[in-house]
Amino acid sequence: MLNRHRRLALLACTTTLALSAASGAFAQTATTAPKANEQNAEAAKKGETFLSPIVVKGARTSDPYAKAGPVSVVTTDQIDLQSGLETDDLLRGVPGTSTANNPQNPGVAVNIRGFEGSGRVNMMIDGVRQNFRFTGHEAQGLAYFDPAFLSEIDVTRGAVTGVGGGALAGSVNFRTYDIEDLIQDGKTYGGIASATYGTNGAGWSESLIGAYRFNDVFSVLGGISKADPGNYDNGNGVQVPYTEEDLLSGMLKFEITPDEDHTFKFSGITYDNDFFANSYFQNVKNQTLAASYSYTPDNELIDFRANAYWNRLKMKYDTDVRGGGTAAGRQIIDTGKGFDISNTSLFDLGDVAVRANYGVEYFRDDYDVINSTARPSGGVNGGGRNATTGVFSTTTFTYGIADLTAGLRYDHYSLDGSGAVVAGNPIGLPAGPYTVDKSDGHLNPSITLALNPTDWFQPYVTYAETSRPPTVNETFAGGTHPGSSGQSFFPNPFLEPEISKGWEVGANFSFDGLLDSSDSLRVKANYFHNRIDNYITAAMLGGGRQIFFVNNPGTSTVQGFELQAAYDAGFVFGDLAYTYTDSKLPSQINGFGVQTYLPDTIVSATLGARFLEDQRLTVGTRFYAVSSADVGAINRTPPTVPGYGLVDMFANYKFENGFEVTATVTNLFDKAYTPSSSTIAGSTIDTGRGRTFLVTAKAKF
Repeated sequence: MLNRHRRLALLACTTTLALSAASGAFAQTATTAPKANEQNAEAAKKGETFLSPIVVKGARTSDPYAKAGPVSVVTTDQIDLQSGLETDDLLRGVPGTSTANNPQNPGVAVNIRGFEGSGRVNMMIDGVRQNFRFTGHEAQGLAYFDPAFLSEIDVTRGAVTGVGGGALAGSVNFRTYDIEDLIQDGKTYGGIASATYGTNGAGWSESLIGAYRFNDVFSVLGGISKADPGNYDNGNGVQVPYTEEDLLSGMLKFEITPDEDHTFKFSGITYDNDFFANSYFQNVKNQTLAASYSYTPDNELIDFRANAYWNRLKMKYDTDVRGGGTAAGRQIIDTGKGFDISNTSLFDLGDVAVRANYGVEYFRDDYDVINSTARPSGGVNGGGRNATTGVFSTTTFTYGIADLTAGLRYDHYSLDGSGAVVAGNPIGLPAGPYTVDKSDGHLNPSITLALNPTDWFQPYVTYAETSRPPTVNETFAGGTHPGSSGQSFFPNPFLEPEISKGWEVGANFSFDGLLDSSDSLRVKANYFHNRIDNYITAAMLGGGRQIFFVNNPGTSTVQGFELQAAYDAGFVFGDLAYTYTDSKLPSQINGFGVQTYLPDTIVSATLGARFLEDQRLTVGTRFYAVSSADVGAINRTPPTVPGYGLVDMFANYKFENGFEVTATVTNLFDKAYTPSSSTIAGSTIDTGRGRTFLVTAKAKF
């Protein structure tokens, strides 16, 4: 483990400026309104709507219930109100969305409609792609970030044509706090200081985020966070081993607005975590640098955005519990670089209003792998490089009550690397060294017809195609299994891209004053049907001793129904998420990823009430239930895991001075269960967290 004091010292310099400015700002008089409010007002005058649900470099998403498509948002209020829920739990409350969860590994792996890992879902932090790949008893793609910095989660299920596209099943953007989130109400400063204590091994976690606006031109934000939870017990009172971690994170952001037309943003985020997973003590460092520029003159033909980023994630293995292990010294380093340039134009063609968004994006990842210092040929993960260039255009034509949106995205990928194979390998490669240098492209069209016959009803229908190229991990797998299992892994340079073609029918409903003059009800429902060709899974030959990735023959199908609803009458509120999924995807071999099946039925519901003057007290409960899930006969007998139901409770009280306290009880009835799509290699106990009490004290200034 790293020395805690040394790590704190390293990060202190990244936050000193912002925190000292914020602490000294209490005595100042606020005289400058936030630039963000002026920009939002100007956008409203233009009648501008942001059709893309992806939040990039601090931009906010529009109302998901007004979007003709399957988008969802986990808001700041929802994150705050259910303090204590892990990011996996928040995502599992979104329709059609789950996670491939290993409770020993703090990485997040999003599953959308049964599609998981290897870039099938584009995971981002503030619009920066998280393309770290890993093959083992684990998800095949992981994003590492500190939930203390999390402000909002934006989820798109299905095709993404514009920035953030290039994935098979959708995208998720984990948005961290930005300057406009903290500086509000005409102030020049703002911040959040938070401390949480929990039972059942949760322990203490603390964070401090502050922002200061020096003038109309320059603003800064800084944050630091620390958490070191211990091992927890499941519902049977049995300790789930090695679920502790030691996390330290920092964040620094700058914003420069020389005038009302130009905005520059710069950000840096560091993440440093020690934990135990896949039978080894590990350390993960994730570092992100990003810069963005926007040019928004008083011209409806120009809304120009440019973003660039650099991201490096380093996973390093230490020893196993005995102080040795053949994988000790393993390092996997993913260095990602990318940029995107886009513009949005508004104009009229006669009686037809047109909104056109068009641009280009590029991203590249270099994977450097040392499988171990003791046995370099022992690990399955291979090194290499892949890059994708995407050119896109999304145009909406509005005439009367009809909106027709035509999207087109062309993705060209390249993949290169090298390795060595033995004679008699199942792919038929000549024995000895080999080199791969391949590239290809695919055109992905989409079209959506939405109608707006009334203020409360918006039906739509969509046809879309998406694609996903093979990854470095899938192409360059190799080595042998640790121990004496006799399993060997092999590359497959002949893999073809996965192709998805799908239809979707849905509708949005919006009602105000339904049961009370001030209440509101929002409903979003959709049915989808996707056909996937060349779906990639692992194959086993030689009695299970030869394993490699292959394109499955034929066409696989996934279809389902998704429903989300929210009701708010002030004194009472609630939301509901329901998912039914019928998946005919081929079974993934556990150990070459996590099984991709979702439970057929998932239900999540929250019900709450507000009390006292100004509704300062909020109390509520959350219910989450899943049916049994198929994990594939290739993985276990019987091939199903049982369903389960969980109940949480929460309460929040806001004081007049910006101080608030939140109390949460998770797994109220101490249920013993194992979360769906989760695994700990070799575990024979239920791995779900038992009943846990948490209290969070938060000061907003």
